[in-house]
Amino acid sequence: MLVIELINLLAQEDPNSLIVLASDEEGNSYSPLYSVEVGAFANGEFGLRILTKEAIKAGYTEEDVLHGKSAIALFPE
Repeated sequence: MLVIELINLLAQEDPNSLIVLASDEEGNSYSPLYSVEVGAFANGEFGLRILTKEAIKAGYTEEDVLHGKSAIALFPE
C-alpha cells in the first residue's frame, strides 16, 4: 500500500479513532500503534534511507544506509 492510499482510507474515518496493528494476517492478536519510522525497504529489510546528523550521533555510518524503496514502518506497542 502506498502512502496516498492510506491517507485516502484514513481521511474517511473518525480522526479520534485508535490505530491498532495485527500481529499477523489471520488477526491472532492486536496492539495499538506505538511508533512510526521513515526509512527504506529492500530484500525484506527496513533501514536507514539517508544518513542524518542524528543517525551519525547514534553511531550509524554510510554502510548502514539501505538503498531501497522509500518506506514507512509502523511499530506496535
